[in-house]
Amino acid sequence: MSQDNTKLLHHIGAGAGFLGLILWGYLADRFGLFTLLKQFFPESHSGAAVMLGIMLVMTPGFFIWKYYNRWLEKRLAIKGRYYEDDFYKQDSDKLK
Repeated sequence: MSQDNTKLLHHIGAGAGFLGLILWGYLADRFGLFTLLKQFFPESHSGAAVMLGIMLVMTPGFFIWKYYNRWLEKRLAIKGRYYEDDFYKQDSDKLK
């Protein structure tokens, strides 16, 4: 597979993953998770409740996104370094 095809497939795959994130958030809204959370907060703090709901709902979505993206890059044989790998490697080296 040529480099140009690999880049194009990666962009398409990343776009599909991003659409998956959008769908994840949309489904959470459609199921009423944000409205449910707002019921536990006073009316004056409803915006904060929605923001908390977005953070809680999107955290697993981004976790899935991370592993989907790594799977896609492995599948397309894209080489590179992940920032968090180096960051956490330094922490584990300090513990030794």
